[in-house]
Amino acid sequence: MKPPLIGITTYLEPSARWGDWDLPAALLPAGYHRMAQRAGARAVLLPPDDDPAAAAETLSRLDGLVTAGGPDIDPARYGADRDPRTGPAYPERDAWELALTREALARRVPLLAVCRGMQLLNVALGGTLVQHMATTEAHRGPRGVFTPHDVSPVPGSLLAKVLGHEAVVPVPTYHHQAVDTLGEGLVATAHATHDGTVEALELVDASHFVLGVQWHPEAGEDLRLMQALADAAAALSG
Repeated sequence: MKPPLIGITTYLEPSARWGDWDLPAALLPAGYHRMAQRAGARAVLLPPDDDPAAAAETLSRLDGLVTAGGPDIDPARYGADRDPRTGPAYPERDAWELALTREALARRVPLLAVCRGMQLLNVALGGTLVQHMATTEAHRGPRGVFTPHDVSPVPGSLLAKVLGHEAVVPVPTYHHQAVDTLGEGLVATAHATHDGTVEALELVDASHFVLGVQWHPEAGEDLRLMQALADAAAALSG
């Protein structure tokens, strides 16, 4: 069986430094593609594309999709006024990843949505977000440092199956926003043990592999989420 081809969305930054250069760049932490490769997949990076047909054409060539973490989603995308603590808008990335997410759902392409990606999944299906949690310090530690905390998967869920039915799982996290109203067809399948924050989403239709997690699996050593995506993608590719 050939390795599945998994696309991973990227940041699009106006300025990034490497070597002698300071230029606009599409970039992604290496933990993402390394995690896909360790799971036996081939990884391709998907920078934002403003061609309306690009999402459909891209998903037609992929076996799986990862929507990566990153900046806050523009609250206008879910009909909310901007909280002053919400970060700046990245309209190109929002539009691209919403299009990819909706296309993956329509084509039943396996999807792993990470942190911002999980929030985007919720927004794509009509849900809303909490723009700044009262318990932010427990979910976002010092700048640029992942903070560990425990989550409790819901028994019987896809997530519980993937994680071996563990009652409590420690995860690396870094976020200040969270899911509020659930999008249509989604169910919460994990919560933070200390404050009840929604930590995972999946579809009520369990026949389609769609899993969103609020934490950052690429920042740790637990390969189970990516392995589950790669296995579902491999089954799709034949």
